[in-house]
Amino acid sequence: MSDGLKTLRVALPETRQLDALARLLEHRGADVQRCPLVSIHDSPEREKVEAWLDRFIEQPPSVLVILTGEGIRRLTGFAERSGRLAAWQQALGQTLKLARGPKPGKALRELGLRSDVLADRPTTEGVIETLKQHSLKGQRVGVQLYGTNPNTPLMAYLAEREAEVDTVAPYVYASELESEAVEQLILDLASGEYDLLCFTSQPQLKRLHQVAHKSGLEAELAAGLKETALAAIGPVMAGVLNAEGYSVAVQPQKHFFMGDLVSAIEAWWQAPP
Repeated sequence: MSDGLKTLRVALPETRQLDALARLLEHRGADVQRCPLVSIHDSPEREKVEAWLDRFIEQPPSVLVILTGEGIRRLTGFAERSGRLAAWQQALGQTLKLARGPKPGKALRELGLRSDVLADRPTTEGVIETLKQHSLKGQRVGVQLYGTNPNTPLMAYLAEREAEVDTVAPYVYASELESEAVEQLILDLASGEYDLLCFTSQPQLKRLHQVAHKSGLEAELAAGLKETALAAIGPVMAGVLNAEGYSVAVQPQKHFFMGDLVSAIEAWWQAPP
């Protein structure tokens, strides 16, 4: 066991992969407080997702834009439960797969496939820049959305390029904990209980704001997010925090997996003051 994070007090508002990230931090000596804020569920609109799968299988699009690995796994789950798995895999293999970042590639490898194109940057802007290299007019383009976010900038760009767009939202975010636990996290952040707060998805920040507003703790949350150093899993999350007026102390620079985040945290914690 390494002790590179000894004495570091970390708040971890994460559900997906919480245990894996927590173990990585604890293995290096950090004191980790788990506080899951959101959970991920299959879309309740099963018929819509299955209809999208049928269109995809019957006529695979020229390009499939994959925004998250979670989306591929959820679509595969829908396909498997409805008896479409083999046809889904075959159609995926026939389509040019553009991944926003590395996580979709990992999900595709679980199906014996790989992403064909990686976005220039793991952001919507990076996806758009990469799509500029492809002919899209009159072409069918599938888009797996990030949760239920309609991704208006990407949709506007594809409309401008006169592509035939077919979107699917295979999962939704749902609140997991009672508000009391989230309220306590906000109070602890404001009182300086933690050295670092890790963000790995935008719904975590949204949930904090929702609870703070409902509970009258908006001032405490604002103070806590300024008092506590913030870590972001990648540039998208960092950009959201910056847009809210918060500084990001830690962010991986090249790769955006959990291990890269932990390494960045360790380098930050060990850096001279």
